[in-house]
Amino acid sequence: MIKSIAIDDETYALEVIKSLAERVPFIEIESTFTNAIEGLEYVKNNPVQLVFLDINMPDISGIDVATLLPKDVLIVFTTAYSEFAVQGFELDALDYLLKPFSLSRFLKACQKAQEWIDLNPASDSRYTFVKTAEGQIRIDFDELHFCEAQGNYVTFQSKSQKAVSRMTLTEVETILPAYFIRSHRSYLVNKHLVQKIERHQVWVGSHKVPVSGSYYQDLVDKV
Repeated sequence: MIKSIAIDDETYALEVIKSLAERVPFIEIESTFTNAIEGLEYVKNNPVQLVFLDINMPDISGIDVATLLPKDVLIVFTTAYSEFAVQGFELDALDYLLKPFSLSRFLKACQKAQEWIDLNPASDSRYTFVKTAEGQIRIDFDELHFCEAQGNYVTFQSKSQKAVSRMTLTEVETILPAYFIRSHRSYLVNKHLVQKIERHQVWVGSHKVPVSGSYYQDLVDKV
């Protein structure tokens, strides 16, 4: 099941998407938003895989919203204006639905999403496997406290285990959910497990992780 939301300033348009999605067995519309900022906040705090996103909205355009979404979230633009198509695809949108669209056209966009997820299974998972000297180790995202980069290696620290893999922190960011955020150029922390933030360190569970000045405010804002 693909966890999805829809953002559109018109309630009727959201009802159409919800109605069509009910007829596609592998799509679940978890919530809809007429307020794009509220939609962004929902994505930040929930495991959303796909966003149906209107482009022409009064307060903030869908194009701008797309640039603020996590990179691993798939986007299907929905709009009544064909002139936005080029901009939409420049943002690597999965598809572009021109209103009013039929069930068959909606289904085609959903199938594209399913095919992408099938080719990138980590995006539809709460865990991944990393290669270590001891073999492939499973990393459960919800239990992962932080990641620490040391040279060409990254340490994955969970409550009950530590795994070290030959990777860069930038590579790690591409496989972790959006709720892992930088506290330092060498650290990513699970914001759901943050207990306390101080000027130069953050408590993640029972672990103290460094906080650098350049990441402090962003950490505070996102947690």
